[in-house]
Amino acid sequence: MANTGVLPFVRGVDFTKNDFSDERFPPSLRLMSRLQWLKLDRTSLNEVPEEMGNLHKLEHLSMKHNDLEKLFGELTELACLRSLNLSYNQIKNSGIPPELFRLDELTTLDLSHNRLKEVPEGLERAKNLLVLNLSHNQIESIPTQLFIHLTDLLFLDLSHNKLETLPPQTRRLANLQTLILADNPLELFQLRQLPSLQSLEVLNMRNTQRTLQNFPTSLDSLSNLVELDLSQNSLPKIPDCLYNMPNLKRLNLSDNEIVELSSGIEFWQKMEILNLSRNKLKSLPASVCKMASLRRLYLNDNELDFDGIPSGIGKLSSLEVFSASNNHLEMIPEGLCRCGALKKLNLSSNKLITLPEAIHFLSDLDQLDLRNNPELVMPPKPSEAQKGAGIEFYNIDFSLQTQLRLAGANIPPTVPTANTSKDPIARKIRLRRGPRTESDQDSAKILKGMKDIAQDKSATDARDENENKPESLKPKRWDESLEKPPLDYSKFFEKDDGQIPGLTIWEIENFLPNKIDEVAHGKFYEGDCYIILKTSFDDLGQLSWEIYFWIGNHATLDKRACAAIHAVNLRNYLGARCRTIREEQADESEEFLALFDTELTYIEGGRTATGFYTIDDMVYTTRLYRVHAAGSSIHMEPVANEFASLDPRYVFVLDIGLKIFIWDGRSSKNTLKSKARLLAEKINKNERKNKAEIFTEMQGEESKEFWETLGADPETAPKQKILQHVEENFCPVVPRLYQVQLGMGYLELPQVEIPEQKLVQALLNSKNVYILDCFTDLFVWFGKKSTRLVRAAAVKLSRELFNMIKRPEYSLVTRVQEGTESQIFKSKFIGWDEVMAVDFTRTAASVKKTGADLTKWAKAQETRADLAALFMPRQQPMTIAEADQLEEEWNYDLEAMESFVLEGKKFVRLPEDELGHFYSGECYVFLCRYCIPFDDEEEGAENASRPPPEDEIQCVVYFWQGRDAGNMGWLTFTFTLQKKFKAMFGEELEVVRIHQQQENLKFMAHFKRKFIIRSGRRKEKAKMSDGKAAVEFYHLRSNGGALCTRIIQIKPDAVALNSAFCYILFVPFESEDNADSGIVYVWIGSKAIPEEAKLIQEIAEEMFNNPWVSLQILNEGEEPENFFWVALGGRKPYDKDAEFMNYTRLFRCSNEKGYFTVAEKCTDFCQDDLADDDIMILDNGEQVFLWLGSKCSEVEIKLAYKSAQVYIQHMKIKQPERPRKLFLTLKNKESRRFTKCFHGWSAHKRPPE
Repeated sequence: MANTGVLPFVRGVDFTKNDFSDERFPPSLRLMSRLQWLKLDRTSLNEVPEEMGNLHKLEHLSMKHNDLEKLFGELTELACLRSLNLSYNQIKNSGIPPELFRLDELTTLDLSHNRLKEVPEGLERAKNLLVLNLSHNQIESIPTQLFIHLTDLLFLDLSHNKLETLPPQTRRLANLQTLILADNPLELFQLRQLPSLQSLEVLNMRNTQRTLQNFPTSLDSLSNLVELDLSQNSLPKIPDCLYNMPNLKRLNLSDNEIVELSSGIEFWQKMEILNLSRNKLKSLPASVCKMASLRRLYLNDNELDFDGIPSGIGKLSSLEVFSASNNHLEMIPEGLCRCGALKKLNLSSNKLITLPEAIHFLSDLDQLDLRNNPELVMPPKPSEAQKGAGIEFYNIDFSLQTQLRLAGANIPPTVPTANTSKDPIARKIRLRRGPRTESDQDSAKILKGMKDIAQDKSATDARDENENKPESLKPKRWDESLEKPPLDYSKFFEKDDGQIPGLTIWEIENFLPNKIDEVAHGKFYEGDCYIILKTSFDDLGQLSWEIYFWIGNHATLDKRACAAIHAVNLRNYLGARCRTIREEQADESEEFLALFDTELTYIEGGRTATGFYTIDDMVYTTRLYRVHAAGSSIHMEPVANEFASLDPRYVFVLDIGLKIFIWDGRSSKNTLKSKARLLAEKINKNERKNKAEIFTEMQGEESKEFWETLGADPETAPKQKILQHVEENFCPVVPRLYQVQLGMGYLELPQVEIPEQKLVQALLNSKNVYILDCFTDLFVWFGKKSTRLVRAAAVKLSRELFNMIKRPEYSLVTRVQEGTESQIFKSKFIGWDEVMAVDFTRTAASVKKTGADLTKWAKAQETRADLAALFMPRQQPMTIAEADQLEEEWNYDLEAMESFVLEGKKFVRLPEDELGHFYSGECYVFLCRYCIPFDDEEEGAENASRPPPEDEIQCVVYFWQGRDAGNMGWLTFTFTLQKKFKAMFGEELEVVRIHQQQENLKFMAHFKRKFIIRSGRRKEKAKMSDGKAAVEFYHLRSNGGALCTRIIQIKPDAVALNSAFCYILFVPFESEDNADSGIVYVWIGSKAIPEEAKLIQEIAEEMFNNPWVSLQILNEGEEPENFFWVALGGRKPYDKDAEFMNYTRLFRCSNEKGYFTVAEKCTDFCQDDLADDDIMILDNGEQVFLWLGSKCSEVEIKLAYKSAQVYIQHMKIKQPERPRKLFLTLKNKESRRFTKCFHGWSAHKRPPE
C-alpha cells in the first residue's frame, strides 16, 4: 500500500507489547521526522534500531522490558532527548557510551533493573538531570564527583545495590525531594549528610541494617519529610526522634523487633498510613485513638490479644483499613465496629471465638477476612429479604407455588405456606431505625402537602400586595406555553455548546447531529443538512443565541426532518427564547449569510450517510475463525481459509456473507458448539438482516459446499486426516487499543491504559476515534461525536499501522461506526453483548477471573429457568386397539421394503430369515416405498368424469445403527447407497437415521412387534471364557404401548426375572459337529399379559426353528433346576411385579438454551438417553433419582437438585399414597432400583474414538 503521507505529522506513538524481534522493527518509523515521544516497551528488542537515528526531534523515549545490552549508535544523536527509560534490560557498563550523557536536554534517566556494577562513566556530565534511577543493579560505590555536578536532582533511587557508604558530597543535593536507599548494606554508615537535605519529602531506608546505634538522631530536623520507610531493620523500639516529626503522613516500621509503642504517637496528627506488621507488639497505647487522620493501620504478625487493642479505637473516624492477621485475638472491641469509614477488615489466622453483633452494621465494608479461625461462631445476621432461593441458587424461586404459577397450572389448596420465624436481631434493627417505612412515607406526604399550601398562600399574599389589579387575560408567549419533552439532550450536544461566543455547526448523520470542524464552516454539501448556532453576548452581558437549520437541495427526507427536530432540541437544551429559522440552499437570508466571513460554498453530493437503509450489493469477505473459550463469552481467532487450519478439538466459523458454516470438531466442547451457533445467529440478525443461512457441519459429515468454500477438494478432503496442530497453551495476542489524537498540525497515537488487561466498552468515548490492533484484525472505531478531521487522520494512521507490522495474508482493516459495531468487534470486549448472558458451565471462581462481579449480578436479577415439564401429567400408554389401527394403516401404505446390512465395507441384501433380527454391532438400511392415496374428497362434481389420478409414491430410507457399531457404517452409506438412491428417486428421497432403541413408531410398526435385538455381530457366535457356546437370555417388554415392543438380549442372570414379563432362555449343548443344538425355555411370568405370552411363543418358534433344538413353555414356578436355573447362575430373588412401569418418568436437566430447563423424555426411553453432559431425574413411583453425568457442571447440579425437590413436593400432593424419596446416583454406579426402569440395561456406550 502506498505511503499516505501522514507519518511526518505524527508527534507521538506507543508501540508497547508489539513483537519487534528478528528484524521486525518497522522501517517506516524513520519517516516520523517530527516524533517527540516514543514508547517501545516489551517489544523484544535486543539492540537500538538504526531507524531511530532519524528522529532528531525526539524528546521522550521509553524502552523498558527488552533485551538491550548495548546503547551505542543512534541514541547519542538524539540532541533533543529529555527523558530516557531503559529499565528492565541487560545493559552493562561497557554497553553505555559516555557521549550519551552529553545530551544537554536530558533531565530524566532510568537505568534500573540492569546489570551495572558501577555508575556509568561520564554520568556526572549530565548536569541537568532531575530524576535518576539506578536501582536493582550491582553498584558498589558512588564516585565523589557525581553529586558535585548533579546538584539539581529532585529524585534519586539507589536501592537494591551493594552500597556500603555514600560520598560526603551527598549533602550538596539541597533540592532533593525523594531519596531511596533500600536494600543496601549501610550498617557502618551514619547518614550524617541527611540534615543537609532540607527539601527531602520521601526517605526509604528499608533493609539498610539500621539499629539504635547507627540511627541518624538528627532525622527530626527534616521538617518537610512526609514519608519514611524503616522496615526490615533491627529496631527494638521506635527511635525517639521520630516522635518529634509531626508532619509525617506515611510511616513503615514493619519487620523490626519493636516490643512496645510510646504514648508519644499522639503527636502524629497528620499520620495517614502506619505499618507495624511483623514486630513483637503485645498492646497498643490508648493514645493511638487520638490519631485523627489515620486511614490505614497494619498490625499483622504480632502478639496482640483482646486487651491489646484500645476500647476507644472507634474514635478513628477516618480509619478505612484495619489489618491484624496472625495475632492472638479471641475477640475484638466493639468500638472497632463503630469506625464508620472501615472498608477492609483482616482478622485471619487468629483465635477468634465470636465477633460483636455490630459487625453486620459496617455498611461500607468491602472485604472481611476471617480465614483460619477454626472456633469462630459468627453472630446471627439480621434477616434480609432475598430473591427466590438466594444467591446460592441464582435467585431462582423454587417454591412449589411459584413454579406451578409459572407453568400455568392451578395451585392446590393443600400446599403449605412457609411461616416466617421471628428474628430478634431484625426486631432490634427496626427499633433502632424507628417507625416503620409506611409511616415515614405517610408523614412525609402530610408534611409536603402542608408545605405546598403554605408556599401557595405566601405567593398569593405577595401577588396581592404587589399587584392591586385583576389577573391579566393576555395569552402566554408561544415559548412559555411549550413544554420540553423528556429527552436527554446530553446525547446530542456537549456541555460547552452555546457557552462560548462564536459559531458552531452540526451536520446530520444517521439521524443524529455531528459537530464539524471550524475549517469546514461555510462549506455545505448539497445532499446534507446542517444546524448553525450563533452565540454572543447581549447588552446586559448575558448569552444570546440564534439557531438556524440549513437544507440542501438534494438532502434526503430523514436529514431534513432531523435538522428541524434537533434545532428545536438545541433550543430546549440551551433554554433559549429564540425561534429556529429554516434556511434553504440558494435562498438564504441576509442575516444567515452575515454569519460567515466568506461566501458560502456548495459541494456536490452528500458527505454523511442517511439513516434509511440503502439497497446496495454488499460485498462480503470470506473469513474463517477458530473459536476459543474466553470467560463467559468466546474469542474468535481469524485463521487462513484452508483445510490445514482445521483442528478436531475446536469449533470453526466459516463466514462467506449470506452463508455461515459452523464446523464442529469431533473433540470440541459442547459449550463452544452452542456459543458458536448463538454467535452466528446474532451475526445473521444484527448484521445480515436475517438473510443469511446457517449450516452446522459435523466432522466427518461435511457438505460439498463447505469443502469448496474452504478451497478443498470435496472428493478427497473427507478422506484426509485432520491433525491437531494448535498448541495446547495457545494464548491469543493481547489487543492494543490506540486513541487517535489530533492537535494543531500534529498527530499522536497513545495506547489506552487497560485495567487488568481486560477490554471493556467503557474505554470507548464517543468524542474520540480508536484503533484496536488485534494483530490479525485491525479495527478503526469512530465515535458518534468525533470530528471529521480526526476520522480522516485515523483512516490513514490505521493503514500505516497495518503495514508497519508483518501480519498474515488474511489480516484485515475494518472500519467500525459507534452503534453499528460488528459481533466480532464486540467479542473483543468483556461483557459487551456476550453470546450468553450467563454461562452455566462456569464456577464462581472462574467467573471472578473474568472481572465480573457474580454477587452483584446475582442480587440484581433472578436467573431464568423453565421447570414446567415437571408439572405436566405423565404420557398415557397407547392402548392395544390404537396400536393395532396404526400398525395396520402404516403397513397398508407400505408397498415394498428392501433391507440391507453392512458386510465389510459395503452393504449387501439382508436374508429374508433375518428380517426383524438386529445385532447391536451392525448397521442396517431399509428402503421403504409408501403408496400415498390421492385425496379427491375436495374435487367438485364437474371433475367426476376425469380418470382417477395415480397414487403418489413416497420413498424413505431408514438407517439403523446399533449401539456398539461405529460411525463408519454411516459414512459408507452416505457415499454409496445414499447416492444410488438419490439417483433413482431424486430429491423426493427422505433419509432417516435412527439409533438402537430410539426408533420411531412408524418404523417399528413394519416388524409387527417382532423386533429382536441381539448382542454382538451377525457372524460371530458369542462364547464364554472357556470357549464354550454362551447362554442367550432375551427379555420381552413394551414401553409406552404395544407398538414399542422389543425383545432384547440381556445378561443371563436370575435377578433380571420379573413376574410381569416374559423371557426366552437358550441353553446350548456341546456336540461333535458343532450343530446348534440345545434347549429353549419360554418363561412366562405369573402376571404377564396374555398377548405378550402368545407373542413370545411365536418369536421363540421363529428364532430357534431347528430340529436339534427343543422348545419348552414354562409358567412361573415350573422351572427345572437343570438346565434353567443352572444356565441363569442359580436361583436368586427377583421382582414379583412391574408396578413401576405405570409411574416411570425420565427428565433431562440442561443449560443448552442458555438458561436452565427441564424437559421430559417420552415413555419409550432407553439407557442411551442418559446424556453425559447433563443431569437426569428418574421417577419410578417409589424413589426419585438424580443421575449425574460425568461432564455436568456444578451449577446444573445445584439447580437440578432444587428441581427434584419441587417435583417431589408436587407428587406428594398429586399422589399422597406414594411418597417418594430423593436419591443420588452417579454414572457407572447405578443400583438395581434405577436400572430396572430401562429395557436391556448393559454397560454404558463408549464415545467413538
